[in-house]
Amino acid sequence: MILLKDILYKVAIESVVGNTNISIQHIDFDSRNISLNDVFVAIRGAASDGHEYIAKAENNGAIAIVCEELPQKQISGITYVLVENTKEALAIMANNYYEKPSSRLKLVGVTGTNGKTTISSLLHQLFTLAGYKVGLISTIKIVVGDEEFPTRLTTPDSLTINKYLRKMNEAGVEFCFMEVSSHGIAQHRTTGLDFAGGIFTNLSHDHLDYHKSFSEYRDVKKKFFDELPKSAFAITNIDDKNGAFMLQNTKAAKKTYALKTNADYKAQILENELSGLLLKINNNEVWSTLIGNFNAYNLAAIYAAADLLGLEELENLKYLSQLKSVSGRFQYIISDKEKITAIVDYAHTPDALKNVLETINTIRTKNEELITIVGCGGDRDATKRPVMGKVASDLSTKVILTSDNPRTEDPDKIIEDVEAGVEAHNWSKVISVTNRKQAIKSACAMAKAKDIILIAGKGHETYQEVNGVRSDFDDMKIVQEMLEQFNK
Repeated sequence: MILLKDILYKVAIESVVGNTNISIQHIDFDSRNISLNDVFVAIRGAASDGHEYIAKAENNGAIAIVCEELPQKQISGITYVLVENTKEALAIMANNYYEKPSSRLKLVGVTGTNGKTTISSLLHQLFTLAGYKVGLISTIKIVVGDEEFPTRLTTPDSLTINKYLRKMNEAGVEFCFMEVSSHGIAQHRTTGLDFAGGIFTNLSHDHLDYHKSFSEYRDVKKKFFDELPKSAFAITNIDDKNGAFMLQNTKAAKKTYALKTNADYKAQILENELSGLLLKINNNEVWSTLIGNFNAYNLAAIYAAADLLGLEELENLKYLSQLKSVSGRFQYIISDKEKITAIVDYAHTPDALKNVLETINTIRTKNEELITIVGCGGDRDATKRPVMGKVASDLSTKVILTSDNPRTEDPDKIIEDVEAGVEAHNWSKVISVTNRKQAIKSACAMAKAKDIILIAGKGHETYQEVNGVRSDFDDMKIVQEMLEQFNK
């Protein structure tokens, strides 16, 4: 039996109408999921306001309503709890309802603009190789021990997070690695979670449609570290100009990693080839099949986290060398006949795209063409679009501008915004092909022996979203088919 008063423990309550000493069944913020004796939490979202669905929740059998504004008409037998912030209240209630699941495993959060998925996924991979039961909450999937579950958000809602953490408790999971997005922090999805550690990757232009300014975006990331407990560790990329700022007010043990600066975990690139990286980390050499400077940073962060979580040094290095690339993160194939390399990467920010292109340019001999296919998502930060166009055209020999996930926007208008960043001396190398499949086909037709094709933006995604409808679309699958067709 779960009592309403117990799940409200530590919630900042302004007033209560009714009785909190009552049994409840479930909690939900979607009125359609409410049934007899459930608690409905009215959340104000970007598209709709849960307060408008209180009556529906009442009709469906809700025994309690948690809200920021009391309904004019209150029904006898239903308890109304008024709070200042229902998103924060939901997170604390979810934590209480599922019996504080994060406190019964070691939860590590990874935040930053780029690298969150790679670091969290590879830490999951490393600790699995080391023989532990491990959990993962990422953009790509949620993993509980041996079970996988699909996900659509980088950081799921607080109910979903706590539900899966509880499943992890039941499965005997010892470590969980989790992506922590700026949206997730700002919307209190991670409030109340007991983190054993946090990792900061880097900060660059992204999500300014939501956060309005770069400083607001930066400060939201910092809030995650500000709230870490004294018992946790906080690892930062000290080469990033915001790295030190992130840890200014944290109570956690401060640790640093870097390639250029003196740090607790210093990495040095000894070899950087298409076949992988030879790194020196704190005077230990390790070979990895991951490629590029950005992955050297990722590997340093992974090594640091594993070390702080108690993995023995030789074990850490052994499993680090066995890590395989994450789906849609610098994932590549080489065609049999012409040896054309096709790379699929999630790079959807100017900084991520620049990192990937610079990595390719470092490795290639300059005798090959570098053909980049890139677009920008609709209904998202439009200010980065011309920057993406400039980066792609400056660092590629040929560029095909195409559609990404246009969502509700006109894809041709998005492409025009990207084109605006292409400088006059680069116009001759840029063409626009709105249909993404046709764009990939065009790149494969253009490519000659040993050329390199980069397909940026969608990475692991297996769909394309147009006007709210998701259709099957897998960049890697399509480029494989096209290369086979052109290389017969």
